[in-house]
Amino acid sequence: MLRHRFNWKRLSIAGGLCFRPDGKGATLVFGTRAGSYNEDSLIEFLTGLHQELGGEKVTVVWDGLPSHRSKKMKAFIKHQRHWLVVEPLPGYAHDINPIEQVWGNLKSKELANLCPDTIDEIGQAAEEGLNRIGTDAELCFAFLRHCGLLL
Repeated sequence: MLRHRFNWKRLSIAGGLCFRPDGKGATLVFGTRAGSYNEDSLIEFLTGLHQELGGEKVTVVWDGLPSHRSKKMKAFIKHQRHWLVVEPLPGYAHDINPIEQVWGNLKSKELANLCPDTIDEIGQAAEEGLNRIGTDAELCFAFLRHCGLLL
């Protein structure tokens, strides 16, 4: 039994596995924040993703998180159609969602057996792991192949 006097709230991570359409590159773009993501923070993440990718067109494949389906998000997406296409995954389809492979890899390496004293220590370990994943294009492509998805 582990006992610890945690006084934490929540640290949330949003991530996007990004693949070039020609298959010549892949990376992971992510953001962390205290608390939970909501429509506003996800819109901010998507806008940052667009900037990070040099203003190129983006196709986002995502799950059915309520914030992904909200009226505010739908309105945002509608006004961003010149660069943003959203393809929803079927319900309960974590096995075909490559970002789930990212979370599993992170949890099995940097976060495995981690017993930090602060939430900042978790954030630092998570960022190190996500940077490791994001700079390994072959690993990002392996996550895509594992899910049976093609570009």
